[in-house]
Amino acid sequence: MLWFGKTKSDQQTHATAAELAAMDAYSRAVVGVVERVGPAVVQVGVAKTASGNTPFGVTSRVVEGAGSGVIFAPDGYILTNSHVVDGALKIQVTLADGRDLPAQVVGNDPETDVAVVRINPPDGQKLPTAKLGDSDHLHVGQLVVAIGSPAGLQSTVTAGIISALHRTLPGYGGRMIEDIVQTDAAVNPGNSGGPLVNAAGEVIGINVAVLQATQGLSFAIPINTVNWVASMLMRDGEVRRAVIGIAGQAVMLTQSARRALHIETPTAVEVLQVVANGPAAQAGIRPGDVIFTIEGKPVATVDDLRRVLERLPSGSQVQVGLVRVGQSGPVVAEARLRVVVASTRAR
Repeated sequence: MLWFGKTKSDQQTHATAAELAAMDAYSRAVVGVVERVGPAVVQVGVAKTASGNTPFGVTSRVVEGAGSGVIFAPDGYILTNSHVVDGALKIQVTLADGRDLPAQVVGNDPETDVAVVRINPPDGQKLPTAKLGDSDHLHVGQLVVAIGSPAGLQSTVTAGIISALHRTLPGYGGRMIEDIVQTDAAVNPGNSGGPLVNAAGEVIGINVAVLQATQGLSFAIPINTVNWVASMLMRDGEVRRAVIGIAGQAVMLTQSARRALHIETPTAVEVLQVVANGPAAQAGIRPGDVIFTIEGKPVATVDDLRRVLERLPSGSQVQVGLVRVGQSGPVVAEARLRVVVASTRAR
């Protein structure tokens, strides 16, 4: 395969010591990340059925597309996005060295836009893998690198910083995806499912989307959420999650509000949406409420809320502490509601 006049085997993949010494610290960091993680990044090619209206009626045809993925286990398990492989008739993974291998979906969770696919390593070989990091300790401003296959251009590298944390965005199925990482590393169609990596060469997110009406805004699902989902997909083939029927995002609290309302954490979870007739709606929770405890445990982020809920069986009664802005200002209130467990099965 030709890459701008060179074959893949002709491309230099490792910088020499002399070359590294001549680089600035930023360049050395990015080059080091690419050398550690690049071999584990793959292109995920898919064939799907597309339907459309024509003068002769509704017709369907097979269309091809591609996203990205990252190998995280040497026996061929790959992380990618749900929307990349959902409904795929056929999946073909292209490794960084150019080999093409068929793949199967292990599990698919549209709720978080996370999927796991698997390839069989040729001749029993151990595949290169990427190390998964910890997205609970990210900081705005830190260096990140995105690797993927935008527009089919495999092994494309872009770099930037973390622009914001704990964003909430609508997913491809319309449901809100919470606790998203925002970055200015360039991400384009085809990058979906590829890794967002820190300077230590650890995957801290899976790239998911760009806002079409903007420039320079890209997003990734935090790797702790991805890891939690992937472990259940690999073990059970489905994700079972306790839910209370809200979508939310982390918001900063002022020092004065924290002191007046006796809230421990600098952030809490603002309710953005409430599912009609769900547990939260039945308990009187409404958009604009700010949840700061659940079962007496502080809630600073959506991940905190999820971690408490995932340990509860269906039907559990939970006590939620929240702040509600009334005519006389913010007041602390409580709501008691019943947890519902829902599952997403592999497709």
